Amino acid sequence: MSADETALKACDQRTNLSVAASYQAENGFVTTVGPTESEKAAYAFLPRTPTDSTDAHLVEFAEAMRTVAKALRQVAEGKAAAQAEAAEWKRKYELEKAVNTHKHHSVIKGCSNCVKDKLEHLASKLTLETASADQTGCCGNHGICSRQILQDQCPEPNRKLDDMIVGKKAPFRLSWGCNEDKNGQHKHDFVSFEKGDITTAERSNKQILLKWESPPQTVLFVTKPNSNAVHALCSEMVRWLKEHHNMNIFVEPRVSNELLTEDSYFNFIQTWDNDQEMKTLHTKVDLIVTLGGDGTVLWAASLFRGPVPPVVAFSLGSLGFMTPFSSEKYRECLDNVLKRPFTITLRSRLQCHVIRDAAKDEIETEEPIIVLNEVTIDRGMSSYLTYLECYCDSSFVTCVQGDGLIISTTSGSTAYSLAAGGSMVHPQVPGILFTPICPHSLSFRPLILPEYVTLRVQVPLNSRGQAWASFDGKGRIQLGPGDALICSVSPWPVPTACLMDSTTDFLRSIHEGLHWNLRKSQALDGPV
Repeated sequence: MSADETALKACDQRTNLSVAASYQAENGFVTTVGPTESEKAAYAFLPRTPTDSTDAHLVEFAEAMRTVAKALRQVAEGKAAAQAEAAEWKRKYELEKAVNTHKHHSVIKGCSNCVKDKLEHLASKLTLETASADQTGCCGNHGICSRQILQDQCPEPNRKLDDMIVGKKAPFRLSWGCNEDKNGQHKHDFVSFEKGDITTAERSNKQILLKWESPPQTVLFVTKPNSNAVHALCSEMVRWLKEHHNMNIFVEPRVSNELLTEDSYFNFIQTWDNDQEMKTLHTKVDLIVTLGGDGTVLWAASLFRGPVPPVVAFSLGSLGFMTPFSSEKYRECLDNVLKRPFTITLRSRLQCHVIRDAAKDEIETEEPIIVLNEVTIDRGMSSYLTYLECYCDSSFVTCVQGDGLIISTTSGSTAYSLAAGGSMVHPQVPGILFTPICPHSLSFRPLILPEYVTLRVQVPLNSRGQAWASFDGKGRIQLGPGDALICSVSPWPVPTACLMDSTTDFLRSIHEGLHWNLRKSQALDGPV
C-alpha cells in the first residue's frame, strides 16, 4: 500500500469518527446523530477513489470530498441545535400557559403588567438568568400596579421586625379616573391596533386615583424649621390624628425633641436615631404630611431614596407649586385622604452618578444622588465659561459654553429652569428638561427629552476651568477635567396628593404663584 493511500484511509477513519456526536433532542434525552445518507454516499465513494497513481488531481479531489463531508456534518449539528432551541421555547410556552391558567382561576385577579412580570421572572430561572425581585400583589382591574411604583421591597426579616413596632403598612390601589368619573372605568391600553390602524387611547383627561385597601396606620410629619407657626400647627395636628384616628406618628429627631420639651403628652411619637433606621422608613410609613413650602416637599422626598409614601403637602411657604392644601382646613383634608380615594400626581425624580476621570469604570457614590427638581452644573467661582460635552445615550448632543446647564424634571420646570428660559411643563408629562444657563450662543434653545434616555455631561480634558454640580440646590460637588455626571429618571417617583386634580392644581399654581399671563383686558370701545 502506497503512502498516499495510507494517508487517505486514515483521514477517512478520522472523519467517520468525528461525525457521530451527542445532541439534545426535543424531549431533553441525549441521542447520537450519525452520518446522513449524503455523507454515507460521500464516504462510500472515497475508498473507490484510485490511489495507486500519485496524480495531484486525485489528491485534490479527495480533499474536496472531505470538505463536503465536513459541511454536511455542520448542517446536521445546526439541525440538532435548532431542535434543542425549539424544545426550550416549547417548555417556556407551556410554563406561561400554565401560569395564565392558574391566574385565570385565582380569586384575586392581577393586572396584566404584574402577570407579565411574574412570567418573565419564571422564564429567567429557566434560562439561568438573574432572578428579578418578586412582585407581591397587584393593583386590580384596569389599574396601575402600585407596588411596582410606590411600595417597598425590603427583606422579609426586616419587614417582620417593623410590623412588630408600628404594624403592617396599609396596602392601596392606583387606578385611572377623571374629573367626573372616579371609578376608573377607562381603557387601560395606551396604544391599540385595530383593522390596520394605530390609535392612541384617550388619556389626556385621565387622573391617577389612590384608594386605600385598609386604613393607614402611620403618618410621618416633615416640617419647615425655625417657624413658630409651623411648630404650633404640627403640635395641633399630631394631637388630632392621635385622638381621632389613633395614628402612629413619626417625626424628625429635631421635631421630636421640640415636642417632648413642650409637653410630655407627646411621648407616643416615634423618630429615628441614625441613617440606617432612616433607610427603613418606607417600610413603616403609610403617609407623609409636610408643613411648609416646596422646599419642605423637596426635603421630605430626599429622606427616601427608594419608594416614597404618598405626600399630603400643606401650604405654609411662599409659592406653593407642590403644596395645594390649606392649613386652615387640615381636618377636612386629612379625613378625605384617610377615608376616600384621592387623586395623586406622580412626580418623577432623577438619579445621578458622578464618575471621576481617575476611575472611569467606578462610580464615586455607592448610592445614586436623587433629586426632585433639578441638577445644576455651573462654573462656580471661576471667571471662565463653563465648557461641557453632553451626550444622550450614545448620541452627541452639544457642547455647552456659558454659565452652566440645568437638567430638570418636569416638576422642576417651574423652578431654576424657568428662570433660565425653559418651558413650564405639566408634572405628569414624561420627560427631562435640558436648559442652558446664559449660553454664549444666539441659537442655543432649551430641549425636552424623553424620560427613558440617559444623559452624560462631561468636563473635557482641555477645559480651562472646573465645574460644580449641585442637586436640588444643595450638596455641591466639584467636577474636574475628565469627570462626568450621569443622569437618568429614577424608578421611584414622588406621589403627591391633589386638592382637585393634577391639571387643575398645576394651572392654579402658575396662575397664583407666577401670575402667568396677567394683563389688563382690552378696552371694549373700538373704532366705529
